[in-house]
Amino acid sequence: MPINHGIWKIGKNVVQVQEVQMDSEEELEIIVESNPEILNENWLIIGRQVLTSFNKYIDLLAIDNSGSVIIIELKKHKTPREVVAQGLDYASWVKSLSPSDLSEIFKKYDNKYSKLGKSLDQAFYDKFKYKIEEENVNSSHQIVIVAAELDSSTERIVKYLSDSDIPINAVFFKVFEDNNQKYLSRAWMIDPFETSEIATVSYNGGPWNGEFYVSFGHGSERNWEDAIKYGFISAGGGQWYSRTLNQLSTGDRIWVNIPKTGYVGVGTVSETAKKADEVLFDTDSGQKNIYDLPHKAHYHSLFKDDEDKAEYIVKVNWVKTVPLNKAISELGFFGNQNSVCKPTAKKWENTINRLKEYWQIK
Repeated sequence: MPINHGIWKIGKNVVQVQEVQMDSEEELEIIVESNPEILNENWLIIGRQVLTSFNKYIDLLAIDNSGSVIIIELKKHKTPREVVAQGLDYASWVKSLSPSDLSEIFKKYDNKYSKLGKSLDQAFYDKFKYKIEEENVNSSHQIVIVAAELDSSTERIVKYLSDSDIPINAVFFKVFEDNNQKYLSRAWMIDPFETSEIATVSYNGGPWNGEFYVSFGHGSERNWEDAIKYGFISAGGGQWYSRTLNQLSTGDRIWVNIPKTGYVGVGTVSETAKKADEVLFDTDSGQKNIYDLPHKAHYHSLFKDDEDKAEYIVKVNWVKTVPLNKAISELGFFGNQNSVCKPTAKKWENTINRLKEYWQIK
């Protein structure tokens, strides 16, 4: 059935806040463009009213911090089924866009709307604080339909496509007003992390080979020497970073890459993801968590009690590890900003084969 949501004000009595109509659907487009964090804090708007090769206009185009391109289509005056069909149609065009095509789209957007005078590379770096590798730009895409509501039939279609590994989702917005103050509420039809995980599988690759890629963010929040010593990988600081750890099951094999450094280890999962303060390591003085052991990083200790921002740990039995100064990096190696992913690109197979040669692993 169609998703319905409301807001109630809590006081002496519980009073429902009145729903009101937005002045125009174009107003919602402006709000989303100016404040993409209401959809996802890891999205950067790169285009508005983007003209396709078949003379149709995409409402908004965004890119996330892994390079995935997001088609944001507002229902506006279209029927629910029309907006779904258009989203799929636009995706067939977006799939073919090169990094230079996207840079040109951003240039036109910047000249007409944002007027920052920046290139796409600069805007990406300013928002996410790292430079994305060109090979990861548009390595996948997502479709997001923005609407006040959809009928049951269209919701079933979106759910079916998502269950069939098409990265499509719908997000519903409503406006409420209380004492001349307006509020915007949001509800996702499908968990957006599920859509993001579907989108991480490259549509240019073949079947997944069963080997997991791990990006380990060595720095002030986690340390590779600790990971080697105690046997773990970790991620945290927000659900976007930690959620993908849940893909890992006991016995899965992982290949660990430190961005801008290289590959540093391979091992098998011995215990699935848990909050860092709940993971216990065996020591001569009993079992202790990472915070009670000698460690060289913070592991988001300030957010130990925050389910979203906490550090999460996956315990690992290492097969091979090397220190940072012996990390393996070659031109053409696979790389991705997701903490964990299941790559299908040919270069992933090539990367693993080269690492097996270096480390003499079968």
